[in-house]
Amino acid sequence: MQRSGRTPRVGGEDFDSLSFLYLDMVRVVQDDTGVCAQIQIDEHRTDLVYIPTAALSCLLLGPGVSITTPALTTLARHGTSVVCVGAGGVRAYAGILPDSLTTHWLEQQVATWADPTRRLEIAVRMYRMRFKDAEVPQSVTLEQLRGLEGQRMKAFYKILAQQHGIGRFRRNYRPDQWDSQDPVNLALSAANTCLYGVVHAALLALGLSPALGYIHTGTQHAFVYDVADLYKADVTLPLAFALHNSDNPEQQARRRFREDLRLLRLLPRIVQDVQSLLTPPHPQATKTGDDADEERSERRDIQMVHLWDPKSGILPAGVNYANGDT
Repeated sequence: MQRSGRTPRVGGEDFDSLSFLYLDMVRVVQDDTGVCAQIQIDEHRTDLVYIPTAALSCLLLGPGVSITTPALTTLARHGTSVVCVGAGGVRAYAGILPDSLTTHWLEQQVATWADPTRRLEIAVRMYRMRFKDAEVPQSVTLEQLRGLEGQRMKAFYKILAQQHGIGRFRRNYRPDQWDSQDPVNLALSAANTCLYGVVHAALLALGLSPALGYIHTGTQHAFVYDVADLYKADVTLPLAFALHNSDNPEQQARRRFREDLRLLRLLPRIVQDVQSLLTPPHPQATKTGDDADEERSERRDIQMVHLWDPKSGILPAGVNYANGDT
């Protein structure tokens, strides 16, 4: 359980930051003071750690956690997302989102996903984030992009195989032939599953839809797979190849991934990268100094709830439009 007095930040700029807290092996209850985690030290001693619900954006509930309905009610009232995750936050099983969570990033996601041109633009930006030295043709198609990605990954597999003296490596994900796979494939599948859980938790905390992918499609985790692909070359692939002689590659892959999670600072990186992808590039993005501070202040004042009009665009909520005022 994380017991530090301050809550870690997940995000980029201050107005986009998300505070999260990971708990495991505790009981979360509501008492007369607030929401607290009960830690059973021994038969005669139970410690209490109070959770700063009003300042918390996302609560990750790991293995061994039970939570009461009054505690969930308080978290919802304070606008805190609750996500059920695996040990160390490496898998996400379910998420409860508060109705007060802003839809800003979800709206950005839907708008770019529904427009074929903008969807391709984000797919290209994802490719460039993965391969920073890549040269992408100006009129590239998604099919060509997949081909370029395949060539890059094939070359990367070859480099890692040579570094570890493996010889020829071929990625093989066959659940029906799981026991016959080599240690690298087993470790890579296990590590990737952990990575998908971390990405899923981050997307839920942002209020995004894991199902609306830009490259992957047809599954409730399409966007999870898109985002996870950004980090495999840095995170899961080197880990898997390092376990090529392991007797239990799946277990060791999960443990190493969990141990390296804080060192990698993956959650803040995911949030910042996803927000960057969904934010359309414009000249004002390069503002600095007083201009940037003023723009951040203006964005803080944006209402979380507004009305949409096909002609006028976004309109303020809480206004009586009976007289035709716009």
